[in-house]
Amino acid sequence: MEKNLDFNAPHSMGTTIIGVTYNGGVVLGADSRTSTGIYVANRASDKITQLTDNVYVCRSGSAADSQIVSDYVRYFLHQHTIQLGQPATVKVAANLVRLLAYNNKNMLQTGLIVGGWDKYDGGKIYGIPLGGTLIEQPFAIGGSGSSYLYGFFDQAWREGMTKDEAEQLVVKAVSLAIARDGASGGVVRTVIINSEGVTRNFYPGDKLPLWHEELEPQNSLLDIWGTPAASPEPMRE
Repeated sequence: MEKNLDFNAPHSMGTTIIGVTYNGGVVLGADSRTSTGIYVANRASDKITQLTDNVYVCRSGSAADSQIVSDYVRYFLHQHTIQLGQPATVKVAANLVRLLAYNNKNMLQTGLIVGGWDKYDGGKIYGIPLGGTLIEQPFAIGGSGSSYLYGFFDQAWREGMTKDEAEQLVVKAVSLAIARDGASGGVVRTVIINSEGVTRNFYPGDKLPLWHEELEPQNSLLDIWGTPAASPEPMRE
């Protein structure tokens, strides 16, 4: 059966993006696959973009749309910091993203998660999905891979996690989405933001957990038949 395959489709990040608060800051995470239709244009793209020294944004949807929104917000926040003489808060950054997303909602195809730390409110996560709604949440997930993660996060997230627990949760969740979502893949990148600054981490594919069919079979007939001598005779007509 012939299928209509569009190799000239716009670059899009069928994506998994995550933001999680913990006791002292936030952890942001994302996969790294960027697609053009069915073609993988970039296997190791960076979907976590710096807005200020203390605020980052996770990008999903159209790569071009999310990049231009991030560029505009970074410029406005730079001017804001110069005028006030101090860094912008996470809430100010999220509201600027919301303003651009809402005012251009008929033209943009991007969902964003803003996360960061400031001296007034500590670690904060804001989700800005399609349409420009601003939602403050203890954790936020977005992109095509998020469909597979809502129930997992309802069970796995808890208040008062440590930094290491929060990062392990993010890496585990992104790897789960990669295992099921055909539009998510590649490596996992994380950004940890707290009062001490920003830490970026990188988890290549061979360091991620394996799930379900990816695991090697154990205690199965394949183990018993593993040696040539023990292999069963092929069926003959």
